[in-house]
Parts: sequence; structure tokens; C-alpha cells
Amino acid sequence: MKRMMITGLAAALTLAASTAAFAQDKKTIAFVVNGPSDFWKIMEAAVARAQTELPDFDLQFRYPERADAAVQRRMMDDLVAAGIDAIAVSVVDPPTSTDAINTVAAEIPFFTFDSDATQSDRIAYIGSSNTQLGKMAGELMKTAMEGKDGKCMGFVGLPGADNAKERINGYNEAVAGTGLELIDVRGDDIDQTRARANVDDVLVANPEVNCMVGFYSYNPPRMYEALRDAGKLGEVTVVAFDEDPITLGAVAEGSFAGTVVQQPYEWGYQGAHLIADFLNGDKSKIPADGIMIIEGLTLTQDNVKQFEEDFKKKLSGG
Repeated sequence: MKRMMITGLAAALTLAASTAAFAQDKKTIAFVVNGPSDFWKIMEAAVARAQTELPDFDLQFRYPERADAAVQRRMMDDLVAAGIDAIAVSVVDPPTSTDAINTVAAEIPFFTFDSDATQSDRIAYIGSSNTQLGKMAGELMKTAMEGKDGKCMGFVGLPGADNAKERINGYNEAVAGTGLELIDVRGDDIDQTRARANVDDVLVANPEVNCMVGFYSYNPPRMYEALRDAGKLGEVTVVAFDEDPITLGAVAEGSFAGTVVQQPYEWGYQGAHLIADFLNGDKSKIPADGIMIIEGLTLTQDNVKQFEEDFKKKLSGG
């Protein structure tokens, strides 16, 4: 009996100590991306910078082992169980994830970035207008093709994600009636090997293709490698997305017509501050429509070098 009383007292003391420690803990915000891509390194750098300015918060940046809605949902559940205070997610498959998002959103503030889930109970989306980015890519292709007809092939990671669908729709809207036809879009589930194989297959099976669009950050580098190895760099007009170093180099040397870049650094930096303010009770910065748009940029040979210099400074913490 004495041993039981001592054990009970120890448990009570432990619980009291852990409760006190929890009360002193920093508020935790987790950013969950959509897959293991280098694209996210610049946003991760921005979150790290924001961390130095938000000492009362613990900012976490999480990568799933693969681009899979079930994996992402498991990560969200684990983070909630661990006691985080807010979460921001680039949603892998919004239509099938809405119920899971709403379950989490009933527990903690839920935000999205990059890929939205418009039908969910998320508080706000932070990122690009992917439709506008697609239109910018279409305008870039029209300029590069100089009025010529084109049989174009698209490459993307997650065809079902809102960001992919919106970019493709925006692109098609911009090139409508110009003789530039996006004949197909090949998905790869953010698998680098498949991304490269998709381009190789098109070069063999579709010799009529004379233009290509890489809709996700890692697609253009795999396109560059495939075209280089096939001896077709410069023969196929390429419009890219995002700022992978291989992509920027291809634009600088003239192998790609250009690239449309988002500003994931601002997603991370502004997003961290927005969510921290929200948790501190300041909701004034949340847009009335729940959409916080960070404008994209079009890069060509004329401005890519300056962008690349600024990009490297941000990655190094400058």
C-alpha cells in the first residue's frame, strides 16, 4: 500500500512538472510540404530567418518521405498528437484530403501554401495565383515561338493538385487560338526517375513535339538533361517553372526560353509572421477572402543573372 501511495505521488508530481513545463513551452508552428523536392529549400531558409525574429515560437519544417496524400495526412495527425499549435500545408490532393484537413482544423489553426484546399476549413492560403503563373508561362511560350504552330508536351508532379490544374488551365487560356497545342501532360508523383523517363519517352514516341512546359520545379532540370543527352537542346522550345539552378543556367545560356518563378521565400517568411500574429491574437493581417497572393516573376536571359544573385543571397541567409 505504501509503495502504491509513493508511486501515485510520484506520478502526480511528474504530471504537475510536465504541465508546468508545457505551459512554459514555445508555441509551435509546423510547415508541411508536398514531397521531397529541393524546391522547398528556399522556403525552409525563409522559415529559418523568421525563426530568428520570432523567439517565442518554435518553427518546424517537415518533408514527407514521398508525395502521397495518405503520408501527408499521417504527418498532420502525428503533429497534432504531438501538441503543435498551428500547421501550414502544401496539400498533395485537395479533393481527397478535405475531410482530413477539416478534422485537423477543428483542433488547431490550419493554413495552406503553394497548393490550396479551397473547400476546406483552412484559415488562409499563402502563395501564388497558380492560374496567373500559368498565364505567364503561356505568354512566355507565345513570345518564344514567334507565331509558329507548336505541339507542346507538359510535365508535372501531381496532376490532381490544385496548383498543377490551375497552372495548366492558365497556360491553355493564354495560348488559346494561337496554334500552340498542349497535347498532353505527363505526371510523375514527384519521382525524379519517372520525371526523367517521361521526357525520354516523349522524345522517342512523339517526334512532332517542338515545345515543352515543365510545371513543377524539378521537371525542367530533368527536361534539360534528357534534351542534352538526346542532342536536342535548342531544337525544342522550353518554358520552365521555378528557380532550380539547372533551370536558371539553361535560361542564362539560351537553352530554355525562360522560367516563371514563384517567391517561396516570401511564403515562408511572411507566412511564419502571419501565423505567429494569428496565434498571438492579431487576426488583422488575414485577408478578407482568405487568400494572400505573392506575385510571381518571369525570367529570361535579360534578367536571370540578377535574380540568381539575389536568390543565392537569400539561400545563404543574406
